[in-house]
Amino acid sequence: MDKTFNAFLQKLDTTISNLYQKDFLLTWEKTYGELETILTIAEAFKYLRDHNISTRCFDSGLAISQFRDNSTRTRFSFASAANLLGLAVQDLDEGKSQISHGETVRETSAMISFLSDIIGIRDDMFLGAGNTYMREVGVALDEAFADGVLPQRPGIINLQCDIDHPTQSMADLLHLKTQFRSLEDLKGKKIAMTWAYSPSYGKPLSVPQGIIGLMTRFGMQVDLAYPEGYELIPEVIEQAGKQAGESGGSFRVVNSMEEAFRNADIIYPKSWAPFQVMQRRTDLLRNNDHDGLKGLEQECLANNARFKNWECTEEKMKLTREGKALYLHCLPADISGISCGEGEVTASVFERYRIPLYKQAGFKPYIIAAMMLANRFEKSADVLKKLATDHVKRMI
Repeated sequence: MDKTFNAFLQKLDTTISNLYQKDFLLTWEKTYGELETILTIAEAFKYLRDHNISTRCFDSGLAISQFRDNSTRTRFSFASAANLLGLAVQDLDEGKSQISHGETVRETSAMISFLSDIIGIRDDMFLGAGNTYMREVGVALDEAFADGVLPQRPGIINLQCDIDHPTQSMADLLHLKTQFRSLEDLKGKKIAMTWAYSPSYGKPLSVPQGIIGLMTRFGMQVDLAYPEGYELIPEVIEQAGKQAGESGGSFRVVNSMEEAFRNADIIYPKSWAPFQVMQRRTDLLRNNDHDGLKGLEQECLANNARFKNWECTEEKMKLTREGKALYLHCLPADISGISCGEGEVTASVFERYRIPLYKQAGFKPYIIAAMMLANRFEKSADVLKKLATDHVKRMI
């Protein structure tokens, strides 16, 4: 083991955290030390993988993948993370399960968990329901384990809900740590999380909420920008302000994209639907009101069209610190002239940052693997040390 890997182990040994057998649902439920632990494990995994060292610490077991909404990056990141650790992935397709026939959350949770280690859930369609559903699954698993039905209680990882997208924001944070050298160096850096125009509606609130809910923990100057009427969940806004005060950073809400971009070190232009719209949309979805949904969509698209100037352009980029702010996006971005006529970002800006964006996305499998390891093993450092010492080649 070289100095770099030993530094990861030493960091884990000296960081106070309690992630063992704890679900990962919201970043602001975790301590600073626990967030650091996930980042460090992720970096250690990446180091081992880059050096052709096997990271398989299971010889059997399932990682259950339950996506209640479409996904590309997170779905494949979850599968990659499970495979990295030696777990097999089994998709829970609700349309092909007894859920479609009315099977309860309690029953489904027990039936899929007999020899499972991790359940990853994406449920971001219904405001006020996604995170609640994950906790209902957790309660059902607790009961089944306590009653002796399950030999172990699988851990739950939030792969995106109506409130937070922790695997995304943690991957973003690891990308920033890599770009700016350390978490300490992020203090005082300005990040602009801004709404941006999209020719579609109904995009979840969880990415912007995840960013303001995480970056305010690290002493950053966080600006949240959106046109009037595009508010986020009030409780998350309040939480971000509280955390900024505790970390020595700052948090403010502005209604100007240009103001948020001014002197920013990092910019994150991303469309989302207004909080009140998502509430209305949830009611319509639950009532299967297709005509109501069509009407809401037309209303929202017309309102979005009033703010087509909320686009990340070369001119706005010049407002950032030295005109060289790091551009972030969870992908896929609405690229003007490429994926749509008018969208979140101009083609020239996106193309300049395309490779860094791919690298940003590439941290997610390691973040998810780190969450898995921390949940299943009490002493993550010991597992990593053994993997490095055994030095089993991933590819012969």
